[in-house]
Formats: sequence, C-alpha cells, structure tokens
Amino acid sequence: MTSILKSPVGLIGLSFLFFFVGADVFAHGVDKNTEQFLLSNQGVAIGPFLYIGAKHMVTGYDHLLFLVGVIFFLFRTKDVLIYVSLFTLGHSLTLFFGVLEHITVNPFLIDAIIGLSVVYKGFDNLGGLRRLFGFQPNTKIAVMVFGLFHGFGLATKLQKFNLPQLDLWKNLLAFNVGVELGQFIALLFILIALNFWRRNEGFYAFSTATNTLLMTGGLILFGFQITGYLINA
Repeated sequence: MTSILKSPVGLIGLSFLFFFVGADVFAHGVDKNTEQFLLSNQGVAIGPFLYIGAKHMVTGYDHLLFLVGVIFFLFRTKDVLIYVSLFTLGHSLTLFFGVLEHITVNPFLIDAIIGLSVVYKGFDNLGGLRRLFGFQPNTKIAVMVFGLFHGFGLATKLQKFNLPQLDLWKNLLAFNVGVELGQFIALLFILIALNFWRRNEGFYAFSTATNTLLMTGGLILFGFQITGYLINA
C-alpha cells in the first residue's frame, strides 16, 4: 500500500477510485431514503436539508471532478478561495432561481453539459485551449459560468419532487448551505492529497495523464447522459 501511495500513477488511480466508489457510476441521482423524505416532507426541515445538500455534494463525483480540475494547478490558498467562491456563486444562483421560478431543464442535457465542464477544465489545464484558439479564455469567468450549469443540475434533482412552496426558500437555503459544507469537506481531502502529491517530483510529469483522465471521465459522463436523453426523448 505504501508503494502505491508513493507512486504518482497509484495516486491518480486512487483519486479516481475515491470519486467513483460509493456512488452509481453513471447516474448522480437521489437514494431511496432521501427520495421518500422529499416526497413526504411538508414543512421547514433545516437539519434534513442540510444533510441532503452535504451528501449530494460529497457523492457528486461530477461536481468533484470539475473542482479537481479547477484547483489542480492552484498553489495559493487565496486563488483556491477565489475560484471556489466563483463556482459557489454560480451554482447557488441557478439552484435558487431554477427551483423558485420553476425553470425546467432536461436533466440529461444539463448533466451532459456538466460532463463537458470536466472535459473543458482538463483540456484547459493541458493548455489545449491556448493551442487551439491562440489565446487563454478567462478562467474565472469560465468557472462561474460552469457553476451556473452545475446549479441547474442540483435544481433538477429537487424539482422532480414538487416540494411544498410554503417557506420553500428556507429549505433551499439549508440545502445550499449543506452543499457548501459538503464541498468544503471534499475540497479539504482533495487539497491534502494534491499537496502530498506535489511534493513528489512526478507531479508535473504525470499531470498530463491526470488531466487526460479527467477529460476521459467527463466524456464518459457526457456520453451516458446524451444516450439517456436520446432513449427518453
């Protein structure tokens, strides 16, 4: 086990295993217990919605893979906070706006775009955008824009349960706070793993392989969601 942890390739594999184990590899949905609660709940339930939000983010490998790409080459705490805050602002806006204003988006299409966001970030980290277009798009704007799509992804999970409208904003606020708590916990472990790996001289040597794997994971998610859209259209 120690030899695996010392190997950059082993760290890459363990990182992806962490993201995909414990969750359905092809569908980031809602488990039966959570579904039963959401269908039966009729009032303000701050605690349960906090828990559901945190659980949704911690098991949301699509969101986590995107965040790995975002912070992969960020070495300063200040930069991590800025980019994560932009992502948070984006998904918080569309989460609230989508649910409260009843804006419906096909869940397969929105999850396909989320998969593409992972592809985009891996490709961006490899310098592909600069080589392809001759310039580097504003990374902060890109992270916030994709955050908007990730927020709609969260909104589609809640919209299908027809939540009671009375004091709905309170439950949504609790859910969003839970999402941020889950994101903080996940990022803490990701940053610890990255900082450990960065001490290894193989970090840059294997950064190409890691971001290629990110792109591959995003393409798999995209392909599955598009297939689901075509089958259910």
